[in-house]
Amino acid sequence: MAKEYRVGVTRKIGNWFVTAMVRRGRGPANTYILTTMGRRSGQPRSTPVTIAAAEDRRYLVSPYGEVGWVHNLRARPVATVQRGRDQLQVAARAVDASEAAPVLKQYLTDLEGAVGDFFDVPAEAPVDAFAEVADRHPVFRIE
Repeated sequence: MAKEYRVGVTRKIGNWFVTAMVRRGRGPANTYILTTMGRRSGQPRSTPVTIAAAEDRRYLVSPYGEVGWVHNLRARPVATVQRGRDQLQVAARAVDASEAAPVLKQYLTDLEGAVGDFFDVPAEAPVDAFAEVADRHPVFRIE
């Protein structure tokens, strides 16, 4: 059974540190600050995310499931991604399980040490296994 995502003190400190690094253009590769508009508050909400790439397309993956930025992006499918001084307004579209499956497999392969506990399938599982868990890990294509 996959681990449930909880934002504890350690996670908050880690997110703060990663956010500070990425805002300076440093930190883990392909990590950006995603800013969405709060679906209830209308206020900007930012969180560090790793952008996945597959077949010349870019994707936002939620390894932790239905978290705040996922709800916000579904309510208003535009956001800003930032790394250092580079900032880009993007549109995002949720994809179905068939498109999400290979993206999830690649994402887990690349980041298994960081997010592997949150998946019910191992990175070496076939793509079909990822299609079965795609409803628990929302994927958005950046357009």
